[in-house]
Amino acid sequence: MLDTLWNQVKINIESDTPCWEIFHESSKTGHYDGTLTNSQVVEVMSNLYDVFPYKQFPAIPLPETFAPIECSFMEAVANRVTPKEIAPVKLSLEQLRTILFCGYGVTRENKDSEYIHRPFRTVPSGGALYPLELYFYSNEKVEGLKAGLYHYSPVENSVQLIREGNFDNEIAETLVGFQTNLAYDTSLLIFITAVFNRSTFKYKEKGYRFALFEAGHAAQNINLAATALELGVINIGGYHDRLVDRFLKIDGLNHSTIYMNGICKGN
Repeated sequence: MLDTLWNQVKINIESDTPCWEIFHESSKTGHYDGTLTNSQVVEVMSNLYDVFPYKQFPAIPLPETFAPIECSFMEAVANRVTPKEIAPVKLSLEQLRTILFCGYGVTRENKDSEYIHRPFRTVPSGGALYPLELYFYSNEKVEGLKAGLYHYSPVENSVQLIREGNFDNEIAETLVGFQTNLAYDTSLLIFITAVFNRSTFKYKEKGYRFALFEAGHAAQNINLAATALELGVINIGGYHDRLVDRFLKIDGLNHSTIYMNGICKGN
């Protein structure tokens, strides 16, 4: 249904101005833009999840400890490369916890704030609104986890198995032709999604930009964490958005995939 409506919209729009240019101009901050008061922001935030609960699925606790890292920060930055050869490798729960925590984990509480009480994460977020959600798929490449699609809960330091099974072929169909092998040759596929209203209710069109910024911050942290663990990372933009959103069972408009990362064997 959404695909049909979107195609109708595209057909009916005739403009020589690229969409990106229209969006960029429309999302600029002006001197006279209306803003919400702090109390209004808090009221809206109180009715929005800071992370989806998925209460119908049991939580699988992640370790409290991190996987050992021996390289320095500068070594991790300098050594971050896209692997030449992509192959899966078995990951420990500690490695999974380390990658997910660095990507979007909770670093400290924020209970003393007068207005915003959500805990802080490993990445900067406009207004500390944290619009992102992290999902991942692994086909028995993480010790102790069944094959399937999982959701990460940073607040609980846990994951939830929300779809059990081998979905290699289904995921391969969501990727552009030359990257379908990533569905089979990675240990972990991470889906970074954005719940846009968590940001746009306050920042309007600029809030959409902020969600994209934040996805980049999270992805870079994932890159550096995996590199420090001597693993490889593939940053994936070549996917069919609607098919990925359908696989994740999200609507693709209010909540949509904006980035993917594949974790594999290091060089």
